[in-house]
Amino acid sequence: MLAPTSSLLDLSPLTDRAERLVKAARAAGADAADAVAIRTMSLGVEVRDGRVEESERAEGDDLGLRVLVGRRQAMVSTNDLADHDAAALAERAIAMARVTPEDKFAGLADTNLLARDFPDLDLIDPKLPTVGELETQARAAEQAALAVKGVSKSGGASASAGIGGMVLVTSHGFRGTYLGSNYGVSMTAIAGGGTGMERDYDYSSVRHTADLERPETIGRSAGERAVARPNPRKVSTRKVPVVFDQRTASSLVSHLASAANGASVARKTSFLRDKMGAKLFADGIHIIDDPLRKRGLRSHPFDGEGVACRKLALVEDGVLRSWLLDSATARELGLVTTGNAQRAGSSVTSPGPSNLHLEPGRLKPEGLIADIADGFYVTDMIGMGANMVTGDYSRGASGFWIENGKRTYPVSEVTIAGHLLDIFRTLTPANDLEFRYGTNAPTLRVEGLTVAGQ
Repeated sequence: MLAPTSSLLDLSPLTDRAERLVKAARAAGADAADAVAIRTMSLGVEVRDGRVEESERAEGDDLGLRVLVGRRQAMVSTNDLADHDAAALAERAIAMARVTPEDKFAGLADTNLLARDFPDLDLIDPKLPTVGELETQARAAEQAALAVKGVSKSGGASASAGIGGMVLVTSHGFRGTYLGSNYGVSMTAIAGGGTGMERDYDYSSVRHTADLERPETIGRSAGERAVARPNPRKVSTRKVPVVFDQRTASSLVSHLASAANGASVARKTSFLRDKMGAKLFADGIHIIDDPLRKRGLRSHPFDGEGVACRKLALVEDGVLRSWLLDSATARELGLVTTGNAQRAGSSVTSPGPSNLHLEPGRLKPEGLIADIADGFYVTDMIGMGANMVTGDYSRGASGFWIENGKRTYPVSEVTIAGHLLDIFRTLTPANDLEFRYGTNAPTLRVEGLTVAGQ
């Protein structure tokens, strides 16, 4: 393992440049301004059939400046960090702002909502793996997958590591920085042959190397998932209970978050726009957004406007309780930001989730399917067929057919369809929640979806 260079972990030069940008913007005539600096560094190795296919390193710093002249705003960005360019960049941003239409909802976050204390979320691992160590991890994952009986080919293995962070400086007094590390390993395995070939994958992504699943475990899991899938059958179209495994169940939580996004609600492009306070789920269903989870993949101590982060219940005991809001969408809706502003170096803020999860139920996954005489167990999905305007849901899926409470033969090339409100209303969670991804859910059962096959 290598210790990251001190220059990589030291955000003070970026903070100084962000402060100079804000100062230059005020001097050029901005009524308010903020500057964001994004730092990224990544290492990655890809292996296929025992050979390194790609090895790469990338790093960079990007600066973005937002200026407000009255209610007119503009955004400019650069990756040229020369200090003498601050005045020119600020003047260009001011000129752009003066010719843009007014936005009565634009503005910095309210000062009383800004973060004053920054909790330690344990986001940074003090050491980075070498390229050689990443290669060893990727090879180990691939070898473990190929050792599974029935795996015919490698779809490739990869290992990666990186560090990323953000600096935010505003003209109304906010200064904040944070850094996080990320480590990952993945494997794709292919089983069967000819037209009966099927593939599957597994991966692990964490903040600290100590939490990373062993490459051998990931490879073996990918292989075992793949060998269960060859020679799938098709099924006739029917309405049945559908069970989503943990990996696919998280997509339903993501659909809820997309529909509860304040920007969509304000534009009237969400099917939930008139559902605040409505009972969408059964009793006992809770969906939580938690940016303060220690070592969380999307954790951060403040949002893209400097607002203090807090745990937020989107759904509480089945009832929709909140939108995801930044300051602009909150003002448009007559509400207060929830601290969910997200920011890139080249754009203004927009609301979005952090660490999102649906809390577990009481039944084991086996209990969810025990009484299903005829149903579908989903392990993989394709397509983006969820319409956030209407709530209509239709996605390609593959998995296993359920007969008499047991998973049986593999099924592929089917479509599952319904309406998200009906899906939410009939959803039942198992007790197997694990925090492996940015959005997490236990195994979920949904009643009466249409499975369209032959």
